[in-house]
Amino acid sequence: MLTIPVMKQTIPVLVLVMLLGIARADDPILEIRASQTAGKVSPMLYGLMTEEINHAYDGGLYAELIQNRAFTDDATEPIHWAAVQANGAAANIALDPAQPFNGEFRTSLRLQVVSASPSAAAGVANDGYWGIPVKPDTRYQASFYAKAAPGFSGPLTVAIVSTNGTLTYAQAQVRHITSEWQRYETTLKTGSVQPTAAARLTLSVTNPATVWFGPVSLFPPTWKNRPNGLRPDLMQMLVDLKPAFLRLPGGNYLEGDTIQTRFDWKKTLGPVSQRPGHPGCWGYRSSDGLGLMEFLLWCEDMGAEPVLAVYAGYSLKGAYVKPGEDLEPFVQEALEEIEYVTGPTTTKWGAQRAEDGHPKPFPLHYVEIGNEDWFDKSGSYDGRFAQFQMAIKTKYPRLKCISTVGNEQPADKRVHTVVPGVLDEHYYRSAAEFLKDAPTRFERYDRSGPEIFVGEWAAYEEVKPWESASRQLPRTPTMKAALGDAAWMAAMERNSDLISMQCYAPLLVNVNAGASQWRPDLIGYDALRAFGSPSYYAFQMFSRHHGDSILKATLTEGPLQSVVTRDSRTGRITIKLVNPQPAPQAVAIHLNEVRSVAPEADAIILAADPNDGNSIEEPTKVMPVTSKVRGIGPSFSYVAPASSIVVLQVDAR
Repeated sequence: MLTIPVMKQTIPVLVLVMLLGIARADDPILEIRASQTAGKVSPMLYGLMTEEINHAYDGGLYAELIQNRAFTDDATEPIHWAAVQANGAAANIALDPAQPFNGEFRTSLRLQVVSASPSAAAGVANDGYWGIPVKPDTRYQASFYAKAAPGFSGPLTVAIVSTNGTLTYAQAQVRHITSEWQRYETTLKTGSVQPTAAARLTLSVTNPATVWFGPVSLFPPTWKNRPNGLRPDLMQMLVDLKPAFLRLPGGNYLEGDTIQTRFDWKKTLGPVSQRPGHPGCWGYRSSDGLGLMEFLLWCEDMGAEPVLAVYAGYSLKGAYVKPGEDLEPFVQEALEEIEYVTGPTTTKWGAQRAEDGHPKPFPLHYVEIGNEDWFDKSGSYDGRFAQFQMAIKTKYPRLKCISTVGNEQPADKRVHTVVPGVLDEHYYRSAAEFLKDAPTRFERYDRSGPEIFVGEWAAYEEVKPWESASRQLPRTPTMKAALGDAAWMAAMERNSDLISMQCYAPLLVNVNAGASQWRPDLIGYDALRAFGSPSYYAFQMFSRHHGDSILKATLTEGPLQSVVTRDSRTGRITIKLVNPQPAPQAVAIHLNEVRSVAPEADAIILAADPNDGNSIEEPTKVMPVTSKVRGIGPSFSYVAPASSIVVLQVDAR
């Protein structure tokens, strides 16, 4: 039997026959009305959601390589730091609140070297985020604050060394250390070395000394070489999704466990040596190195615009602020944040943005009021949202305010006092549930209501993300979940006259043991490598390939799911098919109301065993393939491979 390879599967010769226009009478039929639109595809439809979970920022996208760089992650121990005592040298380290670095960092790291020599250096070492990534011929920017006790003035050696201390990959020397706090910086350059993460950063001396350290930093090359910037490989993967927006600074990360530990945007501005950081919601501390300005630059570098979430007076452990006078300071805080993002330099916070390096305002059209406020048992969200929306619309009438309680929540949780501009709905469901619900879920919505923002969604296989058994599974989803994701995306695109925006969550996960708190996640990585899950490629196929008009189309009822759009400028018709079955599925496609159809179409196919996924070890096991399909006409037949997601692009007039 003649076969065609597609993603390690085979397609029988029957496929070729069907592509020439010979179809069976019982095949499902996709009828497309090429001149009749069901609405416009929202230009903001495909975007990204981000928050600090799974070491998405620190130890992930934020390129800083030093963990606990300011010694704030533990109140009593300098975790992730160790004394270096080579060849018989003697030293000890401890946190020293008697020598605070500044008003924000009220402790320092004290190194006491009792004995050391040129052949027996002593110092401190940081183990990074599951290792320091060493790459060949790479420049690293190291910096630290330090002061020395009388009797020592240097030199001090900065180096990237192997974990066992036997190899030095790069080093530089700071010749003079003063007795007052001062910042030192140097460049470390590797040579022709083998990539490894089994490395650490050391700061060492060769004489007895007492040295105190303030914040220590090590950056590899960053995206666009921005200081305090982002990891290039992860940024490239995000850019490749062609996102229209970034929802920031994230869900639970915005709220914090308490009001005091919310994302306090003003404390994330300015030099990182002045940013105190804060406890996160997922068991580790955030350095706030990735602050509000970095978020905005992240958007700009992707060609996306921010969807800004503002703290709205509710935190995860139940504390809330009563609407009215008590809430007013937080409303004012939100107005000032919007001014920082969008205000001219003649305003207070617009001037601060310019001082922070970006005089030009950022684009902003949507502001989200809080996050998942259906968890607030006080019932205060109706009043809190109304107070925020009134203040925001008064000063910024063109902004659309997003309610965090949507139609998927009970009616008594929703906002009733005022009409929100947009409703944020969240869906974490099994692939089977998405496949079942996708054909009709959003078709049932009232088109006269607010816009819908599906601000968090993801399919899992069977085990719910919040169940303990989920921790035993790979951090990223399999092809089975990707099929559910694709069906859900087809439904959202098919209804994108109503659904203005949507984004998968969570976006990022560090796959090292102990680094993650939730699965499934779109992109996985360790210190050296990154990979996209099957769901990542499904999202990429959908986000990069669609028209601007939804075409009226009907598909015979069955397991196959679809959405059809058209580019009004070129006439190109994009047909997306999802076949969740373990066998190929033929479909008869009729392009009605067209004058001519090009005989060849582009096909992008993601197909694999439902249990297959990608990983650090096998990053490209499940990947889309692109090919040409011949035999296209006003009526043709196509066979979707088993367990597949297909994008067909047909040129028609």
